[in-house]
Amino acid sequence: MPDLRRITRALLSVSDKSGLIELARALASHGVELVSTGGTAKAIADAGLNVRDVAELTDFPEMMDGRVKTLHPKVHGGLLTIRDDAAHAASMKEHGIAPIDLLVVNLYPFEATVAKGAAFDDCVENIDIGGPAMIRGAAKNHNDVAVVVDTGDYARVLDELKQHGGATTLSLRKSLAQKAYARTAAYDAAISNWFAVQLATDAPDYRAIGGRLRQLARSATLALLRDRGDLILLSSTG
Repeated sequence: MPDLRRITRALLSVSDKSGLIELARALASHGVELVSTGGTAKAIADAGLNVRDVAELTDFPEMMDGRVKTLHPKVHGGLLTIRDDAAHAASMKEHGIAPIDLLVVNLYPFEATVAKGAAFDDCVENIDIGGPAMIRGAAKNHNDVAVVVDTGDYARVLDELKQHGGATTLSLRKSLAQKAYARTAAYDAAISNWFAVQLATDAPDYRAIGGRLRQLARSATLALLRDRGDLILLSSTG
């Protein structure tokens, strides 16, 4: 199939480590090179798997208490390069950038931190920067890169790798990209609305609404309502 893209290198950086080791082990069985960060890299290494720290990939150390670790051309270049573009290929060769074919990221737990009543500064430190930047880059380049933001999608990716000899289809990559952008949108909505509460602003100039689908109703005309951070699709026709 012409839209198949083989995964040779994966970057994994997750706060929720559910299913991480099983995913990493399955990827390794397909010959995928694993690159990771911080606690994710440690968890993978502790499971006896080979993993390359992102600092080795970038030749730049993690710094500022982890605020800066993946914001680097060797990460974003690897995610954003168009594989069949000769100029992109030349830039990669010139700057020593290797392609990243799969990105697995779930974000710092900002919503959970707020929900437990954490202090202002703790909430701020749980605003992810590098994660959303990588997610958006990988999703933009979905023609070549698969991006996973939900542990529930691990099985979908692994099923395709098994079915297609270590490759993903464009259909899956598009589906994952849609979810990726929805996730970063909901994440930013949570942050902006939290700031509005901190500022006691009932009517900010912009109000963002986002969340996870909770219920789907049969519909001809759809409206989005927010219900405790979840989305319900309602119908005017029932």
